[in-house]
Amino acid sequence: MELQVTNSPFNQEQVELLNRLLPTLTDGQRAWLSGYIAAQQGCVVGASGSIATQTVQTTSLVTENTPVASKEVTVLFGSQTGNSSGLSKKLAKKLEEQGLQVTLSSMGDFKPNGLKKIENLLIVVSTHGEGEPPDNAIPLHEFLNSKRAPKLDGLRYSVLALGDTSYEFFCQTGKDFDIRLQELGGTPLVPRVDCDVDFDELAAEWMNDVLASLSTAATSTGSVTSEAVVAAVSGGESQFSRTNPFQAEVLENLNLNGRGSDRETRHVELSLEGSNLNYEPGDSLGVFPENHPRLVDELIAAMEWNADERVTVNRAGDQVSLREAILRHFEITAVTKPVVEQLAKLKPESGLSDLLADDSEFRKVMNSCDLLDIVQDYGLQGIPAGQFVAVLRKIPARLYSIASSAKSFPDEVHLTVRAVRYESRGRERYGVCSVHLAERIEAGDSLPIYIQHNPNFKLPQNPDTPIIMVGPGTGVAPFRSFLGEREETGAEGKSWLFYGDQHFSTDFLYQTEWQRWLKDGVLTKMDVAFSRDTEQKVYVQHRMLEHSKELYQWLQEGASVYVCGDEKRMAHDVHRALATILEQEGGLTPEQAAEYLTRLQQEKRYQRDVY
Repeated sequence: MELQVTNSPFNQEQVELLNRLLPTLTDGQRAWLSGYIAAQQGCVVGASGSIATQTVQTTSLVTENTPVASKEVTVLFGSQTGNSSGLSKKLAKKLEEQGLQVTLSSMGDFKPNGLKKIENLLIVVSTHGEGEPPDNAIPLHEFLNSKRAPKLDGLRYSVLALGDTSYEFFCQTGKDFDIRLQELGGTPLVPRVDCDVDFDELAAEWMNDVLASLSTAATSTGSVTSEAVVAAVSGGESQFSRTNPFQAEVLENLNLNGRGSDRETRHVELSLEGSNLNYEPGDSLGVFPENHPRLVDELIAAMEWNADERVTVNRAGDQVSLREAILRHFEITAVTKPVVEQLAKLKPESGLSDLLADDSEFRKVMNSCDLLDIVQDYGLQGIPAGQFVAVLRKIPARLYSIASSAKSFPDEVHLTVRAVRYESRGRERYGVCSVHLAERIEAGDSLPIYIQHNPNFKLPQNPDTPIIMVGPGTGVAPFRSFLGEREETGAEGKSWLFYGDQHFSTDFLYQTEWQRWLKDGVLTKMDVAFSRDTEQKVYVQHRMLEHSKELYQWLQEGASVYVCGDEKRMAHDVHRALATILEQEGGLTPEQAAEYLTRLQQEKRYQRDVY
């Protein structure tokens, strides 16, 4: 039965939109919408997914004996690359449209003692590295796990956790927050949701369920407008985004390394003309790559499939040839536990169940094998192509720090990407996106891209603030953006760049640009470390320690420190170097040095873009 305009709180256009949307909603959101309509006009959402009416007297959903739920909601996000931040903003907007009073804050800006005053808390947090909190989540994470953490018996909360199943400690930070909040007395509004790299649908469902759980406050006050309901259920995306990438034309694709180098680093220039996409220094570009055709063909041959067979590639039921599906839609280079679990079910006799039971051995496989290795080692032939690809995860976009300033290069975006190639088990392996760019993309081609805003890696608001930049190898990319921006804006603050690579003669990326900026005064000081040019390897952290006295003076003058590049080694070595400088030059104890660096992070004077 369809809803009529005369007996509903919606106009005709909104009724039509809602009836189109209803079949796509989760049970939680349909329940919320049904409750709202019933409270307003005696309407319900039928089980068939349409809006029906009832000839019953409208009654309040909240009786005199039922306490009215708080309309105040706090949304906290912990984000390293910007995904959690972006999702939190969408969530806050939906909550406000529902009539709720929303406080949105980075965990790094939130005062932990304020937890005692919160009734409704929503957390969106990613996991960084090997199960570690993102930088701006560290203070709150440590506070909750300390003896200072308060009892939170009156707290209602929910957690959306972002992660990557190719890492051992999948969504660990989100799990930590969820477990600890329950231990402190908090009550989940809705269960925690753990998202893989393809998080859009799961995140939307979690938001809808949260809206449903919080709906009592809105419906009891009647403050939600019909326009807000339509907005809440329809969401809405910008024209070009992660889920709707822009096809950017490639303007230039150059190898930055000199002849004789054993490295290949591509400088890629892309056109943003007509996209209306905007970015700031410190943001990243998401690129959707293709798998290497050789690996695709080897996988199809190993499974004895027909490359032209049609298979489904999404929930909408779109079908393409098997080869195109594996080439462009599904990940085949990373082995994740959920995928192996599903393959074990498809072929129980394969022995994959035994592999999954041995956690240590499985971790070795995850770190060294691709899908073709699994197929060959465990004899997965015989699984139909359609069933096989249905358990694979979508090929994730690769994020690269943007290497250009939009003020310097209007309608363009530049990348600095090092091609990854190595041999393992007698077969050449390829970095999916880096080798795609290095071998199969030329000027005139196009790439599906989107802008990933990163509020956690930004130039100081005051252009007079000194900046210290540490970026070896491709980690120097955002600092090309920083200095290009400062040149265009006429910023007066001092700048100091620490850069390193293997050889001065072949691996000095953007050498002429740094030299020009040094000559023009845009770059005040530069120190380099070329590790293979000296008998004893020298890295950027060694150069920092060599200049410890001056670097400490810059910190005392209010300089902001930026680190970009390898997370596993370089970032930790640089962090230790900073702590050592504080101890040596500032006379601090190790504990005081650690507190100093934590304070710098909280003040946004120590920012990292590491991977």
